Amino acid sequence: MGAMKSKLPKFEAGHVWLVGAGPGDPGLLTLHAVNALEQADVVVYDALVNKDCLSFARPDSTLEYAGKRGGKPSPQQRDISLRLVELAHSGKRVLRLKGGDPFVFGRGGEEALTLVEHGVPFRIVPGITAGIGGLAYAGIPVTHRETNQSVTFLTGHDATGLVPDSMDWSSIAKGSSVIVMYMAMKHIGLIASRLIGAGRSKDEPIAFVCNATTGEQKVLETTLEKAEAEVSQSGLRPPAIVVVGEVVRLRAALDWLGAVEGRVLKQDPLGTRREKDAG
Repeated sequence: MGAMKSKLPKFEAGHVWLVGAGPGDPGLLTLHAVNALEQADVVVYDALVNKDCLSFARPDSTLEYAGKRGGKPSPQQRDISLRLVELAHSGKRVLRLKGGDPFVFGRGGEEALTLVEHGVPFRIVPGITAGIGGLAYAGIPVTHRETNQSVTFLTGHDATGLVPDSMDWSSIAKGSSVIVMYMAMKHIGLIASRLIGAGRSKDEPIAFVCNATTGEQKVLETTLEKAEAEVSQSGLRPPAIVVVGEVVRLRAALDWLGAVEGRVLKQDPLGTRREKDAG
C-alpha cells in the first residue's frame, strides 16, 4: 500500500478536485477519493455523501456542507460553483465531494465548466454510481445475458422538479429492456403510467432501493401497476434508485446481503420466465 500511495497524485494548492464518493458505503470510495480527502484543505460535500466518508479527511481540514435536496432550502447551484472558485483562488486545495459519480446526474459538469470559465485547474475523480453499485447491493444486476442487452439511465425530474417533458417515453419504453431511474420516487405514479401507456406490461417488476449500500438500505419489489400505491403504503422515502425490468427477478437468487442475514435464496428465479418464453 505504501508503494501505491506514493504513486497517487499530489493535490496542488489552488486546484479543485471533483470527486465521486460512491452510493454510501465508505468502502466503495476509490483510492483517488481517499487520497484527495487526506490532502484537501477544504471539503465541500453534498447531501448524499455518507458522513462516514468524511472521516478520511485531514483533522484540520474545513468541512463545508453544500447539499441540494428536493423540496428543502438549498444553496443555488451557481453559488456552489462560485464558492469553489473563491476557495481555489484563495490558494486552498478544494475537494468537491459528491454522492455517486460527479458526472451522473450530479451537476459535476456544470461545476467543472464554471471552473474552466474562471481559469481554475481541476481534476475529475469518478465514483461508483448508485444506478450500478446501489442495485448490486440489492442483488440486482443492471445487465444479465438472459434478460437484457441494453440499459437506460434517466432522471425522474428536471431542473423544475417535474418529470421531464422532453423525454420520449415511447422510445424509452420500447428501446431498453432495463430502465434505471434516479430521483424518480416522488413521481413514480406518473412515470409508471407513461411507461405502461407506451407499451410496458403493467405486471413488469420494479424495485426501489432506498439508502442504497448503507446500514439503512431498504428494498421494495412490486410491479409497474402497483408501484405508486405500494410505495405510499411502505412509508419509504428518498434517496432511492429505481429499476424496471426482468433483472429485478434475479434478486431472489442474488440478494447476498439478505443471505448474510439468513434469507434463503431461490436457485432459478427466471425459470418461470424461461418456460413462458419457450412456449
